[in-house]
Amino acid sequence: MKIIVQKFGGTSVRDDESRTHAIKHIKQAISEGYKVVVVVSAMGRKGEPYATDTLLSLVGGNVSGLKPREYDLLLSCGEIISSVVFTNKLHENGITATALTGSQAGFSTNAEHTGAKILEMKCDRLLQELEEVEVVVVAGFQGAAPNGDITTIGRGGSDTSAAALGSALNADYIDIFTDVEGIMTADPRIAENARPLSVVTYTEVCNLAYQGAKVIHPRAVEIAMQAKVPIRIRSTYTEGLGTLVTSASKQNKGSDIKERPVTGIAHVSNVTQVKVFAKKDQYNLQSEVFKAMANENISVDFINISPKGVVYTVTEEMTDRALSILNSLGHDPQIERNCAKVSVVGAGMAGVPGVTSKIVTALTEKGIRILQSADSHTTIWVLVKESDLVDAVNALHDAFQLETAQLEYERDEI
Repeated sequence: MKIIVQKFGGTSVRDDESRTHAIKHIKQAISEGYKVVVVVSAMGRKGEPYATDTLLSLVGGNVSGLKPREYDLLLSCGEIISSVVFTNKLHENGITATALTGSQAGFSTNAEHTGAKILEMKCDRLLQELEEVEVVVVAGFQGAAPNGDITTIGRGGSDTSAAALGSALNADYIDIFTDVEGIMTADPRIAENARPLSVVTYTEVCNLAYQGAKVIHPRAVEIAMQAKVPIRIRSTYTEGLGTLVTSASKQNKGSDIKERPVTGIAHVSNVTQVKVFAKKDQYNLQSEVFKAMANENISVDFINISPKGVVYTVTEEMTDRALSILNSLGHDPQIERNCAKVSVVGAGMAGVPGVTSKIVTALTEKGIRILQSADSHTTIWVLVKESDLVDAVNALHDAFQLETAQLEYERDEI
């Protein structure tokens, strides 16, 4: 049995017109001899009747007094409604289909409500259904704990659901349908010359996702990477194949990826830089600061440590809380609000001289001050003021000639 997994996000199932576009892709897969497992998100975005945020608003939003177990019961409803509505649309189009909840489809999780981890995939029921119908529609974002309680697997969970099913079923592809053409060299709302990437590695797209690109959840990529199932990021509204995410540069397995120093530019807005300086003869500053942040559930990022102190970033909404905690410990930190983290990502930059120099030169020539920097094998980060974000992303996109380089890369693939 040839199986393909297709995931449709909230905007792809929000109304009848969008669902019609989605079904065209399913029909195409069926015509190619596939059995199709469809994963759906809740329909639409906040304000629309069955969107996740709308359901949350019924109980006071994120400040709800519900226990996590009841919270998950409510959140799971959006995807279940979506799966039934989508199945009905398939029937109207003459396609045999059935709907399953996450637990019915085989998602066995731990009992960590609102952020459950998948422990095991038990897909016998789903495979039996595929023997009888062309399409099984699965409610994404959810599973069941060992005691049978419904659990949800965190925001971005429908991507993770699709990846887990693709891996468990040994699917030929996992298609993630969204409202954009694929993964872009940068956010097209910011970078004037941004264009879609035809092929990226699992590592590259993971880094882009972790650094702010929102096309796919990085947890989903990691699951697919372990099983070596290719992912395609595609638009619901066009016929293009979008971006192929794989370990190889071509669809045939076993070929090497063509390395390019830089693949794309990602960014995260609304962050604050925090500098804490060690007191005289203080040697435990680092452990004191980060333990205090952890105890208050404040996520820290972009960490630089030296004998004289620590520098890190927090989200804008956590700034006042972090400052209050540090003050209570007797510190007088320096705070730089309204910052943005810009990330230059590329699997081929490791060991290549001149990448950092090109980044610094491009930003300096535009008069952009670099507040902080860090690097890894595949990513170089810089912190700039939020007011410099647009200029910084465009300067780096131009410096690495991502538009021209991508055109050449695509022509070579053809």
